Amino acid sequence: MTKRRSRGDGGLHWDEKRQRWIATATLGFDARGKRVVRKGSGKTKTEAKAKLKEVLRDHEDGLAVAPTNYTVANAVNDWLMYGLAGRDAGTVATCTSLSRIHVIPALGARKLRELSGEDVDLWLAEKAKTLSTRTLQAIHSCLNRSVKRAMVRDKVKRNIVELCSIPTGQPGRPSKALKLAQAEAVLKAAEGTSAYAYIVVALLTGARTEEMRALTWDHVFLKGDPTAVPPVPPHIAVWRSVRSTGDTKTKKSRRTIALPARCVDALWQQFEEQGWDRLAAGDQWTEKGLVFSSATGTELDSTNVRRAFRQAITGAEGVDAKDWTPRELRHSFVSLLSDSGVPLEEISRLVGHSGTAVTEAVYRKQIRPVIQTGATAMDEIFRAAPNPESLS
Repeated sequence: MTKRRSRGDGGLHWDEKRQRWIATATLGFDARGKRVVRKGSGKTKTEAKAKLKEVLRDHEDGLAVAPTNYTVANAVNDWLMYGLAGRDAGTVATCTSLSRIHVIPALGARKLRELSGEDVDLWLAEKAKTLSTRTLQAIHSCLNRSVKRAMVRDKVKRNIVELCSIPTGQPGRPSKALKLAQAEAVLKAAEGTSAYAYIVVALLTGARTEEMRALTWDHVFLKGDPTAVPPVPPHIAVWRSVRSTGDTKTKKSRRTIALPARCVDALWQQFEEQGWDRLAAGDQWTEKGLVFSSATGTELDSTNVRRAFRQAITGAEGVDAKDWTPRELRHSFVSLLSDSGVPLEEISRLVGHSGTAVTEAVYRKQIRPVIQTGATAMDEIFRAAPNPESLS
């Protein structure tokens, strides 16, 4: 006589549609009173039972088991949907783009539980043939954070991605700095364009593009205070940026910068031209008090600024507009001051760096003058030293 299975031991049946054996076991009921059933499938009875044993072993170890069809794409999409809550819109857009272009097409169909270190290594090695190291780091981070979120939610036992190293990719596009002749050509070419004031202020003050786009007229003081003791020159207060918090990149980035005469003239012109834009827009004008705005007073995004910048400098002698970006005006500011002999510490304060390391390593692009201090001092020391022969 066939022995009857105990309650909860599960069952074994043939699934005609899937053409596989399905082994099942009941583990009790969830908080809503729904029966909790775990399954294992295989082409043979033995394989199906083995898969079910693995699932039950995970359950006994305290691991909730994800559906066997839970894929890498499921994990990435879940992270994009819920794991980026509260992040800046630009960050969300970047992560979404990287995931949709580089992660999901290559690894999305892979079952998350079956994703191996070899899969990740091969994927990164293939991407390294065309992507920069920085982009490789970004796409690795997207996958890593997706799997980490899935692991916390018991969809997978461990995060294999975190154990994989990132290869060296293709060299990225190096930032450049305008030489003095090029800078003059850029300013001359930009005259009369809508981006002229933006270019002048960015080049002559070193403000970041994110700070320029957030600059408001109540932080611009074109007359200064000549009656103060000592007199206060025309200046701008760089206290805001377009970051999600509205604050500058670092605490040191909050600074007040005196304006060169050329900036003062350009900003007066910008104030007048914006008045005409306001009049032309009529009811469509949105007053936000921005110094650099669209034709209707709204914020500019990075694409708007880059397009206007390149259009403005087209035709500048010795400058190919398509090879330059607005942020390189800041690099040019640092290099031009450095070439003029301004101390690195002072340049660092002007651009809002917390120290001189970043200014030195990243922003000073042009050939520096020969550092003569040591040689001069040693000449003086040894000139003053007594002749050894006179001591004998």
